[in-house]
Amino acid sequence: MTAKIFVNGSVFTSDDEQPFANSFISEDGIIIWIGKESEMPEVMGKRIDLQGKRVIPGFVDSHMHPIILADCMDKISCLPPEINSIEELKEAVKERTKVIPNGEWIRGWGYDEEKLDEHRAPNRWDLDEVSKEHPVEILRSCSHIRTVNSKALELAGINRDTPDPQGGEIDRDENGEPTGILRENARHLIDDILPPKSESDIVDSIVILGDLLLSQGVVAFADMGSLEILDYYKYYIKATEKGLKQSVALYYMWDLLKEELTWDEVRKDKRNQVFNAGLKLVGDGSVGGRTAWMERPYKGSKNEFGMSVCSEELIDSAIEFCKENQCQLSFHAMGRKTINRILRKFYDISPWTQDVPCLRLEHFTDPSEEAIQMTAEKGIAVSTQAIFIYSEIESYLNNLGKEWLERTYPMKDMLKAGVKTALSTDAPATSWAIPSDPFPNIKSAVTRYAYDGTECGQKNRIDIEDAIKMYTKEGAEICGFRKIGQLKEGYKANFIVLSEDILNIQKSRIDKVFVEKTYIDGEEVYSKSKIVT
Repeated sequence: MTAKIFVNGSVFTSDDEQPFANSFISEDGIIIWIGKESEMPEVMGKRIDLQGKRVIPGFVDSHMHPIILADCMDKISCLPPEINSIEELKEAVKERTKVIPNGEWIRGWGYDEEKLDEHRAPNRWDLDEVSKEHPVEILRSCSHIRTVNSKALELAGINRDTPDPQGGEIDRDENGEPTGILRENARHLIDDILPPKSESDIVDSIVILGDLLLSQGVVAFADMGSLEILDYYKYYIKATEKGLKQSVALYYMWDLLKEELTWDEVRKDKRNQVFNAGLKLVGDGSVGGRTAWMERPYKGSKNEFGMSVCSEELIDSAIEFCKENQCQLSFHAMGRKTINRILRKFYDISPWTQDVPCLRLEHFTDPSEEAIQMTAEKGIAVSTQAIFIYSEIESYLNNLGKEWLERTYPMKDMLKAGVKTALSTDAPATSWAIPSDPFPNIKSAVTRYAYDGTECGQKNRIDIEDAIKMYTKEGAEICGFRKIGQLKEGYKANFIVLSEDILNIQKSRIDKVFVEKTYIDGEEVYSKSKIVT
């Protein structure tokens, strides 16, 4: 294959040994040289002028929920600016009733009670006002809480006598009647009655999502589990056959799959475009839903600490499986009590993986200084999300208060301590209209200001270079992706060309930056100026 010679770029490599360059050469999709054009070896090949643009490695989103995100595309979006109140939400549901036959589901996603004019979650009676003939389900932005109407409760057999499942809670009114709000594991009580999508529909939605992610510069991502689909490996394989370009690391919800998970040599081979990376356990909930398990009560309460949603038996069985199959364990841990619980569990356990951290902590919202040091000491990785304080500022202020908010997501402290940290979106589990967009996420990490201008703790803002490395190099290494995340010899030529120099613009403008071109294996797979097939 003819070499490709990329020149006249302003390249940030994410490689600590050679952070900057202006030219590089790829052959068969692999970088064979990178550096200053004046020092370039003589090579025959196609010359591509980068026109002085800022070039960085393609983004690696180390924590998202692509199948849920893809599924959201044809649901009611319950986010500003489209929906700002429960009344507007009801109107949107009403519009769906005009085109959806009685008895069929109406579904929405993304509400955040603090962004609604009423400052409360919608309930069954709100939804009943619109339709008692359609089952209705609305997923909160964090994906940890579902609201359903009376028809859905009836179909699921949920009534005042239904007990709370372990690690879950059915909200009830003063008379003991379910309100339709299902928290944490209680949200799974309706899983079996939700309409299944066809295999072809799921595959097509993944491919469409892949195109969106290419336009955002995402060249690889980790699927951290779905609420409804179990073994989704086959869907991704078929999606690659239909044009999905990204590399994909799969993490499986252990509580849903522990009896039937397939883990063979082909599936776990990290050289493949799609591979099994590990298991996922959920230790607690979300700050927005006041279900993250904290050591101090939420603002305005004396006894509301959130909840633990994972048993010791489940953790032990997951560890045993991961040791046996030499794979990662990913643990959702937002609240301090959950973080401390899992760190104590792992403190005396020897690592069982060779090429990746054996344990990943997801979110790491409210760690103590001791927890940060212990995480670094044990070589535990963290995938965190600055986007939450940026987009969910109303919920964080209401549930934590300003002083506590400023101490969350302490990325600067984590980097200083040596914690291996990646930046990710958790899309669609946040209150943002385009939840997979990397740039508001980066802006939040670098500025520590929310979208509405609220200051969120300047002590823990990080440099733009660190933010990019967390979104590229660190994300790739935490997930186990091979030879991506950096622009260096021997690595894949996976990179993006930006509209502005993100390293040298005003930090307040970072969310205005967009991707002009995306390359995977040295091939242009997205261009803003044209459609690339």
